[in-house]
This record gives sequence, structure tokens and C-alpha cells, in this order.
Amino acid sequence: MNVYKEEKIMKTLLWGSALFTVFILIAILSFLIIKGAGALSIDFLTKIPTDSGEKGGIFPAILGTLYLVTIAVLTAAPLGIGGAIYLVEFQREGIITKIIRFGADTLNGVPSIIFGLFGFAFLVYYLKLGVCILSGGLTLGFMILPTVLRTSEEALRAVPRGDKEGSYALGATKLQTIRNIVLPQSFSGIITGIILGIGRAAGETAPIIFTAAILNPVLPKSVFDPTMTLPTHLYNLVSEATPDKLLNAYGTALVLVMIILITTYSALLLRRYFTRNIRR
Repeated sequence: MNVYKEEKIMKTLLWGSALFTVFILIAILSFLIIKGAGALSIDFLTKIPTDSGEKGGIFPAILGTLYLVTIAVLTAAPLGIGGAIYLVEFQREGIITKIIRFGADTLNGVPSIIFGLFGFAFLVYYLKLGVCILSGGLTLGFMILPTVLRTSEEALRAVPRGDKEGSYALGATKLQTIRNIVLPQSFSGIITGIILGIGRAAGETAPIIFTAAILNPVLPKSVFDPTMTLPTHLYNLVSEATPDKLLNAYGTALVLVMIILITTYSALLLRRYFTRNIRR
């Protein structure tokens, strides 16, 4: 087999993989739209659920999900980006960096329910924060921290060494070089890691059950109150499979997917904006 045929086969396989991925996304969206579009309305998005979710809306669940994801990102992003900067710019390759990377990779494979158990034992019980938005958000932040750290590290390593050496040659300090050269050029990769973290945090159920979720449709007044979330509300609706609840379950799933898509697309636009400004 000559090189041309091998290249053609590989290109075909890669195109097939990409198209199959897009097909799965379209299939899921189409299924949810067909099944859940009938539940969507202004009342569904702005009112609280009644009759165990058979009637009313999902506004408390939407609000709770946004609260939790926001706290998770505010927790994981500074720690993950800071840890990545330390590994790439301040720490030489050695046993310490290997331990940190091994720990991050191991945490990436830990089941989410283990993070929920840790959050319950440490945040809810030991620190006495109670079952609340803050406990759930911090737990989700710990869960997505390894993803943000590792993707940020790879983005920082992709910055050309010559650009950094040129900055040092002009008299810039390490911190100035990181702020003005390294971070702007690695911003798109860092945003990618945060996007992945947002998608995982928004769809998790197990950690929230232990640390933040309640069934009562009450709007939280502060981060120290428990809350409904879209994943836990969806789980409760599906576990009691009546026709009305299934319709609302599909509607809830559709809203959750749309929130993730809107957040992801907004982050991609932000990444594109900063990338263009850097090139200019």
C-alpha cells in the first residue's frame, strides 16, 4: 500500500469520526426537541414546580444550576490556572511536578459520587457549612479542578519559547512576561479547559445530592441555602415516570442542554475575540 492510499484511508477515517460525533449531537438534540419542546413555555421557565413536578416550571432549578456552576468555575479557574503557571513557569521538571500531574490525572478518573461523599464529609459535616449552594459549588469546583489545571498547563506549554526569551531580553520580569506574553497567547486553551469544566459541572447529579440539592421548590436567598438543580430535578421526574412528569423531564433535559450550548458558544466567542486581539 503506497503513501497516497494510506493518507486517503486516514483522511476518510478522520472525516467519519468527526461526522459521527456531529451525528450523535444532532440525534440527541433532535430527540430532546421532539420529546420536550411541548413542555417549554414562559411559565415553564419562570415559575416554580408544583404537584411534585407535574405542573409549574423549573425556575428554581435553573437558578440553582447557574449558582452552582458559577461557584465551581470561580473556585476551579484561579486554582487550576495558578497551578498550571507554577508547573510551567516556576517549577523545574522533577518529582514534585510528576506527583502533581499524577494526582491531577488520578482525580480526573475519580467517580463524581466520591467527590460528593468528600464534599459531604468535609464541607457539610466537618466545616459545618451544611447542605447549601456553597457546599455544592465548592464540591463541583474540586471535581473540575484537575481538568482546568491540565488543559491550562498544556496551553501554557504551547507558547513559543522564543516569545518568552524575547520578553526577557527586553528587560521584562517573569511576572510581566507571564501577564503580557504567556497568558494572552494561551488564553484560548485555558478557556477550552474551563468550557469542559462547565459542561461537566452543569450535568452532575451525584455530588449535588449529598451537598446542595433539595426537593422543595424554594428559591434560595443566599449561598448558604440549599437549592434545586436541573440534573436532580430531572432525576426525580424520571424516577416517578408518569406521562406529565416525563414530558416535564424531557423539557428539563432540553433546557439543561441549551444552557450548556449557550454557555459553550459564548465562551467560544470570547476565545475568538481575544485570539483576534492577540494576533493584531
